[in-house]
Amino acid sequence: MQLTKNQLKRLFVTTLILCLGTFQEAFSQDIKVELPENNELTIDQVIKLSVVNNPEVKRAILSVENADEQVKLAWSEVLPDVTSSASFTRNIEIPVNFVPATFFDPNADPDELVPLQFGTDNNWQGGITVSQNIFRGEAIVGISSSSVFKSVQEEALRSTIQQIITQSRKGFHAVLIAEEQLRLQEATIERIEENLEENRSRYEAGLIEEYDVLRLEVQLANQQPQLKDAQLSVEEAYRNLKELMALPLDLPLEIVGSLSEYQINNPAEGGNENETIYNLVEATPLPMLNEGEALDVMRNKRGDLRVLEVQQSLKDREIRAIKSRFLPTVTADYNLQWTAAQPGTPRPFESAVRFQTLMVNVSVPIFTGFERMANLNIAQIEKRDLEVQEWAAEKTALNEYETTLERLRNLEETANARRQAVDQAQRGYEIAVNRYENGVGSQLEVTEAELQVREAELNYALSVADYLNSKADFDLAIGMVPMIDETEYEF
Repeated sequence: MQLTKNQLKRLFVTTLILCLGTFQEAFSQDIKVELPENNELTIDQVIKLSVVNNPEVKRAILSVENADEQVKLAWSEVLPDVTSSASFTRNIEIPVNFVPATFFDPNADPDELVPLQFGTDNNWQGGITVSQNIFRGEAIVGISSSSVFKSVQEEALRSTIQQIITQSRKGFHAVLIAEEQLRLQEATIERIEENLEENRSRYEAGLIEEYDVLRLEVQLANQQPQLKDAQLSVEEAYRNLKELMALPLDLPLEIVGSLSEYQINNPAEGGNENETIYNLVEATPLPMLNEGEALDVMRNKRGDLRVLEVQQSLKDREIRAIKSRFLPTVTADYNLQWTAAQPGTPRPFESAVRFQTLMVNVSVPIFTGFERMANLNIAQIEKRDLEVQEWAAEKTALNEYETTLERLRNLEETANARRQAVDQAQRGYEIAVNRYENGVGSQLEVTEAELQVREAELNYALSVADYLNSKADFDLAIGMVPMIDETEYEF
């Protein structure tokens, strides 16, 4: 079943919700994506499975969830700390202390001590203590830092999904390449077998020599190992794709698409089986941007550049947090207590008395060695390092953008010539066969023509695969990876 363009757009939105809109809700549970009954997957379905099941994406989701908890930890530094306690002590024997006898008898020996019991049978204690940070700069900065830290994890998730989508597209193309090479190899062997059967008939009729038959038999024998290699390549490509989608390696699977039918410059003539591939390629048109405009788009859309930008913001807050350690810290403690003491039978808190205390603490750091200043210098150096990383990443991004764009333009310009070469090679093969059948050509001409057909078809298929892979690299380079953002971009 093929998806229409509107259906594909809705699938983009659905995937967006799964991947970006509700990180925790979408991935906190084990999401199950059902395969079609015939186990045939289009490229958009492969991408969706990869994003949902890939362990790297799941790890990035867990990092976002961890960042949520970090935000809660940051708020706990400025919220009050309330504790309550209660205790009961039963004196089985009243504690005894020794006091000077002169306390009771002024005429007693000054060195004499007499035992005296202090306390009661039952002692009750209970109360509530509230501790509150009134001013602690590092805690205040930590609240905003935790939110920025979560943004870092979200941007890292975005970058991971962009990478996985690109890998999925290339993995899908790799299967198409392997299948096309297998198809061409099978077609080559079929042509050789047809020629061999006809030449055997001619040899038996005395029209050709045995050498012509022997040459085809040798050619067929040389092609058989290549067929086995092509079959193994298909199996390997499918295994790699299943691993990317986290599917069982023994699961029967077929993908929908054909490189030989794909028309780079004429999508309408490319066949229905390539519809989803066309939709994905056309989702991000090739822009005409100067260097500054391209860099602005990449800063806004590329996951790795966005991560570096948010990391710099996080580092700024870390620097402010370190500077706040030079400021005084003000805290307050409020204590409300009840106490009761009784002889004989315990009676909880009967005749209890209450008392309250309020204490304000001001701590001023005067000298703690060189630790604070060293930490501040380290954070500022790391900030400059992030700036250098961003500068280098932008240079790399621009190079990737220019390189992939030039390659795409070149492949578009040469696509028609490569398609024409296939048609011409096929026509040449038909002419060579006719000449040979009419006795004016040789078996060598037929063999050479057959090789030219296979070479032309393979070159065209490889150029299509190169175009699709380059388009995936271009989308990643500019940061406008399909199935990430709902917005449609126009230039």
